[in-house]
Amino acid sequence: MIPCEVVVWYVLPMIRKELAAELIHEHSMSQSEVARRFGLTEAAISQYIRKKRGDCSEIELSPSYPVFMKHVKQSAARIADEETVFENEVCRLCNIVRTSGLLAEIYEMHVGEPLSTCENFGTSAGINGRD
Repeated sequence: MIPCEVVVWYVLPMIRKELAAELIHEHSMSQSEVARRFGLTEAAISQYIRKKRGDCSEIELSPSYPVFMKHVKQSAARIADEETVFENEVCRLCNIVRTSGLLAEIYEMHVGEPLSTCENFGTSAGINGRD
């Protein structure tokens, strides 16, 4: 499994779950409003809230998790205040997961070996296709 697959299977759902919960519980948004902003169905948001999707409870024990959650709270506030859009905050949070070491922890937990260095993973060359 490559790091990008870990992001798709585990990191993005975790980000959606935490942002949805924060927007609903702390910013009093409805599930339908969160679904609209995320470009998902209301049923999908319900599954995130009930931890049927995006649950990675082992990661919540990580020393990097509180840092991640601090950024989730900031992102949710910016989304709720309409300062930015969901997509921009997901990219920001994904980068935080990568740079904080949380991606390496998730990768090792699910793959069973340390995260290998991916030359362009997370660099502007790899993201923008200028490699």
